[in-house]
Amino acid sequence: MTRSDNSLSSFVTQSYQPLVANDGRSYPKLTVVTPSYNQDEYLERTILSVLNQQYPNLEYFIIDGGSTDGSLDIIKKYEPYLAGWVSEKDRGQTDAINKGFRLATGDYVAFQNSDDVFAPNAFARVADAWRKNPDTDVFFGDMYITDEDDVILEEMRAPKFCVECQIYEGMQVFNQSLFISRKRLEQFGLLDESLRFVIDYEIVSRLGVQPSVRFQHVDGFWGGFRVQPNAKSSTIQTVGLNEHQLVKEKYRPQLQSSLGPSFWSRYCRLRKLVTFVLQGEFGYVRHRLQLRRSNQN
Repeated sequence: MTRSDNSLSSFVTQSYQPLVANDGRSYPKLTVVTPSYNQDEYLERTILSVLNQQYPNLEYFIIDGGSTDGSLDIIKKYEPYLAGWVSEKDRGQTDAINKGFRLATGDYVAFQNSDDVFAPNAFARVADAWRKNPDTDVFFGDMYITDEDDVILEEMRAPKFCVECQIYEGMQVFNQSLFISRKRLEQFGLLDESLRFVIDYEIVSRLGVQPSVRFQHVDGFWGGFRVQPNAKSSTIQTVGLNEHQLVKEKYRPQLQSSLGPSFWSRYCRLRKLVTFVLQGEFGYVRHRLQLRRSNQN
């Protein structure tokens, strides 16, 4: 489902023009944290995907793990537009993100890895949704899958949040398109530093089983997950599967539903099908069904 649309590629490579003074009081304060280590091939595009949002109430931290490539030169190039940055040895990606979250003062926080990007107008979509529903705790959107050159390979659309589907089927929310209330994160804890791979699945599941936490899906593509050979998801798949199962077993007992895996497995698949058909996304439905059949063969 490769798309010829080059708007994402243009967005993450166009030169940053500093934001003209703007009263940001009508915008929620958004904090973004980028953990980074020796990703100079992609880091600048991640930074530009944040700054080129031209968002008037932004706080942006880069937490570098002591890179030895050209990353520090890139970070210093954009230092005037950052809320802060460090480059020091850490205990890995999750530790780095949590360092940034502890510095955060935003109403909502997000993390974007140094080989992934935000899509155009992502932050504006968050702000628009917040104005309509300011009590929402978690906003999330849809996601692209891209190649190393920001060519869109796939569209990943998310339905309305369902915690049972999150636990039984798997990740329903993409961290590349996710903003979490900082107060809720402080209330229920930062990212789990014992995990290497499924930190997004764990924090969404942890928040999802809390009856008081409100999720809202907002239409639109907010981020891009880059498929590249050195990505963590390409190198430690076995670790990820094991961690996913541990998280699933941890939070499944906290679900309110008495219905079991067999019901929810069928329900979650049907739910997605109905959601996207009702939205008129027939091409997307056809494509995902074809992928599913090919993966089963």
